[in-house]
Amino acid sequence: MMKRMPVIFSGHGSPMIALQDDELTRGMRQIGEKVLQQYGKPKAILAISAHWYTKGTFVQTAEEPEQIYDMYGFPKELYEVKYPVKGCQELSERVTELLGSGVAVDNSWGVDHGSWTVLVHMFPKADIPVVQLSANATIPAEKIIELGKKLSVLRNEGYLIFGSGNIVHNLRLVEWDNPNGTDKALKFNQYIIDSLTKGAYENVLHYETGPEAKYAVPTPEHYLPIIYCLGAADGDRVEVFNNVCNLGSMAMTGFIFS
Repeated sequence: MMKRMPVIFSGHGSPMIALQDDELTRGMRQIGEKVLQQYGKPKAILAISAHWYTKGTFVQTAEEPEQIYDMYGFPKELYEVKYPVKGCQELSERVTELLGSGVAVDNSWGVDHGSWTVLVHMFPKADIPVVQLSANATIPAEKIIELGKKLSVLRNEGYLIFGSGNIVHNLRLVEWDNPNGTDKALKFNQYIIDSLTKGAYENVLHYETGPEAKYAVPTPEHYLPIIYCLGAADGDRVEVFNNVCNLGSMAMTGFIFS
């Protein structure tokens, strides 16, 4: 009998993480190895990235989704990183079945750096198909978690649900030379960790009431993937990985729900 796949949320931070070999990328690699060893190879990955932030909910159906280099001003080596995954028509069709009129097909995007800079470490062989689902800017958190719950059945069918964003993401106040997090970043990050581990999901949904929330989440796109993941987790226990804040105003914290 096939094991129910977990749900993973990962911080992605600077795109340069794709080229790094450090504590964070080793943490990502360990999570990928854990999935393969304990659950088996996923049939495909449904990825919700902060960088496909849309007015509406969209899913891809491309057989070979384009790798998107949606970042600017980085070294040439970063744009040479290849993660040539296939799409998965079966998964795309299941998403449209489960979400019905609440989702539309859009192949104008691809697999963006929110996804591939993490997946290149978790599943470096690039042999698991990836389908991206957009993060919807126009619906409240209560609707987003319901979408996640509708998608949770995919886990029983061999699909991995993966969200990529940041619990704390304030690009305007990034401190490029700071390897650590500010007190404000640490406080909000810990608040969300505590809320998830204690089952205080209302705190996660209504993050705006948390300590230093305006600093930690000045705009919602990097935070929203955790809400999709929380819905898809459907009450499963959570483990924390990469509990690290860096660049002052960035949290790389990840969660695996299983």
